[in-house]
Amino acid sequence: MTYAHERQIAEHLARQAGELLLKHRAAGFKVAYKTSKDDPVTVADTEASELIVAGLRAEFPEDGILSEELTDTAERLSKRRVWIIDPIDGTKEYVDGSPDFAVSIGLSVDGEAVLGVVNAPAHDALYSGVVGEGVFKNGEAAGFSARPPEQALISVSDTEFRRELHRYPLANLRPSGSIALKLALIAAGEADATFTMSPRSEWDIAAGMALIAAAGGQVTRRGGAQIHLNSPQPSIRQGLIGGRSDVVAWLETELHRLAVPEQQLGLVESDEAWALLSRAEQERLRGQSHLHIRHAAGQVVALVLLDADGRVLRSEGDALHLGVLTRDLTRVYGALS
Repeated sequence: MTYAHERQIAEHLARQAGELLLKHRAAGFKVAYKTSKDDPVTVADTEASELIVAGLRAEFPEDGILSEELTDTAERLSKRRVWIIDPIDGTKEYVDGSPDFAVSIGLSVDGEAVLGVVNAPAHDALYSGVVGEGVFKNGEAAGFSARPPEQALISVSDTEFRRELHRYPLANLRPSGSIALKLALIAAGEADATFTMSPRSEWDIAAGMALIAAAGGQVTRRGGAQIHLNSPQPSIRQGLIGGRSDVVAWLETELHRLAVPEQQLGLVESDEAWALLSRAEQERLRGQSHLHIRHAAGQVVALVLLDADGRVLRSEGDALHLGVLTRDLTRVYGALS
């Protein structure tokens, strides 16, 4: 099945939203914060979301919608087709005056990313793609680079780079903002792979996942587990990795060799990382639904156990690892008590 009409509409709405964002930034705006200074929101987020949602509902009234700025409901879970959008991926960069923010519009069908549009208006770059039909940048065909893995350009979070990634001897790291834009750049051959230490949400990556798939690669959880979109809980509970398959395989090996940490939120027995707990710990923690860990090279380096109301029952780890894990939990659950 082709998605020519869907792609045309998504491109049009992404351009309109991008123009709105640039106008708001030129005029100035007030900034509020969801959970911390790293999690800002502006009137531009809301207005861009409203513009995109209205356009999608007018054209595709039977489809579901999941947006970062829209109150989520269970209705989308009964839909085969769901639009997953982030009106500003990289709001912090947008607020700070950086060009590294993007409008992200993805279409999921039966949990698979099939279409993606990422517009980076400050870069005058619109990326779009449909799985099976290739990737385009500003209407021109694009695709993965041919760089060998050892020379690959690895696009990473500027926050994660400043916080701790700079300590690891990984070559050719390119820190920047929006993960949607990172994935678009990779799909167009301007970088080769990306990974995150912290979890992301479906709206951050749905469009980028489609672009990477359209180019012939994939985005997965760290370790290779698949991501199913339009899940009841749209927060993906662990770090991600994606890009050109040979580069991703090489990068996974390097991350393990260098013991680069990652988080796993909501750890349960069926997760691969459960085996990192000792048998005694497994017995104590079995059945807990709010267990969260940070791990590296096969070792748990931080652990937080919450109750159903977000109260901390147990917290351990050194200052760095525990601080990073707590920060991620705060972004997902709000202030801990």
